[in-house]
Amino acid sequence: MLERGGPAGSGGRAHAVRAAESARIGEMSSRPTPEPAIAFKKSVFREYLESIVVAVILALFIRTFAVQAFKIPTGSMEPNLLIGDHLLVNKLVYSPSLGPLEGALFGKRSIERGHVVVFKFPEDPTRDFIKRVIGLPGETIEIRNKHVFVDGKGIEEPYAHFLEATLRPDDPEFSHAGDGIRDAWGPQTVPAGQLLVLGDNRDNSRDSRFWGFLPVNQVKGRALLVYWSYEATREEYHRTGIVEWVRDTLSAFGRTRWKRFFHVIR
Repeated sequence: MLERGGPAGSGGRAHAVRAAESARIGEMSSRPTPEPAIAFKKSVFREYLESIVVAVILALFIRTFAVQAFKIPTGSMEPNLLIGDHLLVNKLVYSPSLGPLEGALFGKRSIERGHVVVFKFPEDPTRDFIKRVIGLPGETIEIRNKHVFVDGKGIEEPYAHFLEATLRPDDPEFSHAGDGIRDAWGPQTVPAGQLLVLGDNRDNSRDSRFWGFLPVNQVKGRALLVYWSYEATREEYHRTGIVEWVRDTLSAFGRTRWKRFFHVIR
């Protein structure tokens, strides 16, 4: 009886399994098919807007912490920098470093004699000036007959430019040159945390000889290179009218100094 009953029981179980499977398949087939998810697609306007926002944020970051553009409105640094020169200034080079790796990566260094720096004018911090560093903290600087002496020793200044001969006390123009301090100044010792800066165009520059030493913390950065330059006059730079500004800007492209493009400032 066991031999005859076994196969019959197995067949019943198999039939039950097939029935359950068929019922499950039927239930699944009766369910509604889910619709495919619709991929989210940004509009062209939104993509452009996001790109512009990122570009603006990046530009503000670079301008604030890395590189900033300046222009030369006067002739105090001629002939090395001309009126109409547009410069890029490295704002990272003198900033504090968190470690030697950061200093090496961004080429950071201390301020040295001969560097051309952009700084906030001590008498009016809203204005930016550009001059060359001549005296460092602790050094005694003296100017004799237009020549600069550091700690009693004369220095070579291939960048210095002079328009006039040395003025003597009996010269009628002596009093118009700051009582001679233009050509004869000091000796004075540069205080800690200060610099002595001069314009390359020594006879046409208001600098440390006239308004004193420059606090190091007022230095914004080191001038790198000229990225654009055009022939201009000082008067053109000081015009404020909209019509004049538009006219001067449009005409500037025809007066571009092509040879000064990417001129490295030394």
